[in-house]
Amino acid sequence: MVEFKIPARAVGGKSASANATATATATANKGGRLQSITDIAAEHFERITVGLPELERVLGGGFVPGSLVLVGGEPGIGKSTLLMQVAAGLDQPVIYVSGEESAAQLRLRAERLSALKENLFILTGTDVSEVVNLAVEKRPALLIVDSVQTLTAPDAAGLPGSIVQVRACAGSLMQFAKETGIPVVLIGHITKSGSLAGPKILEHMVDTVLYFEGEAQFSYRVLRAFKNRFGSTNEIALFEMTDRGMRELTNPSELFLSGRALDVAGSAVVVAMEGTRPILVEIQALAAPNTTGGYPRRLSTGVDPNRTAVMLAVLEKRLHLGAGNVDVYVQAIGGFRLSEPAADIGIMGAIASSLRDRPIPHGTAGFGEIGLSGEVRGVSKAEIRTREAVRLGFKKVVVPNSNLGEAQKAAGTAIKVAAVGTVMEALAELLTE
Repeated sequence: MVEFKIPARAVGGKSASANATATATATANKGGRLQSITDIAAEHFERITVGLPELERVLGGGFVPGSLVLVGGEPGIGKSTLLMQVAAGLDQPVIYVSGEESAAQLRLRAERLSALKENLFILTGTDVSEVVNLAVEKRPALLIVDSVQTLTAPDAAGLPGSIVQVRACAGSLMQFAKETGIPVVLIGHITKSGSLAGPKILEHMVDTVLYFEGEAQFSYRVLRAFKNRFGSTNEIALFEMTDRGMRELTNPSELFLSGRALDVAGSAVVVAMEGTRPILVEIQALAAPNTTGGYPRRLSTGVDPNRTAVMLAVLEKRLHLGAGNVDVYVQAIGGFRLSEPAADIGIMGAIASSLRDRPIPHGTAGFGEIGLSGEVRGVSKAEIRTREAVRLGFKKVVVPNSNLGEAQKAAGTAIKVAAVGTVMEALAELLTE
């Protein structure tokens, strides 16, 4: 028989004091009290904001009290830097636990990030019991652990980072977060394959899983939510890594279109959506003669290779633009990754432009899904997409027929809206001003 304390819940529709606790006895043959969901009192809470709107958008508005958040990413991607800035953005006490760096090293980083604050407390250690006990005593507004793979649980077997140890440490921190209402942020290592290290149960235990992405040759970083019990998983946050820390990017479209060449065949601009945010991304394609005598190469970077294969098949079947004897390379410029079907019209346009060696006019953008029969299907948020194209000074936007009303509402007289129903019509509009 194990006895533990849990926060009191409202029973029978009556609210309980926020500070009251109830003692529950768990046994192998006895479950909890059965309640109607309508009899359970709703808990109202205020999210904790940290002065980083990009991060707060991904979280759903800020940190939820008592939540457990896991942040993963490549070494050196900026996980520790971002969370040090998060700690500096709070006026309440924050405990930053590091099992990888010394206190002096953390001090140097804090100086570089202008994060030297009296309310930021540093703990260098790996004993999870010590971490929890100090956090219970100090009652911080936020607990940051860097990283969960370095912690050890005295009562668990195995070395730090092993499956048993990671599960035990995460369990202790989860219990601490739920009982105290203090949010806990865990930094997680990743494996060679790019997945989070440790048992898969770690991702199931936490409330939110955030993942940092970015290419080594680019300074910007993308923070995505792969799991979020308190918000959407479609939002992203964009940051630029600088010597003063992470700088939020509030206008990503200009970043991804900067340096775009004029009047070059094989370039198309698509209006993509990441959550509620429209982003204009350039897609480039290169169709080059196959001189090796082997199978033609098909390489895609930043776009789904399966979508590229479908666009090649549609072009050959519906427009008789054969690419059987040429190598085709497709990429989304800037290291951005496009996954939504609305990018089809950009992939198709870039490939066809390169095959015909005819550039798409510089002021033309588009969005729309292309089906196997060559039809252009409507997509969501057409009004928001068109408004972003207008804001960036584009002169023409190619949209599906079913999205014409929304697009015209956003365009007004500032931009020409060309509605298309087939891939033949789409290509004709893309190649003309």
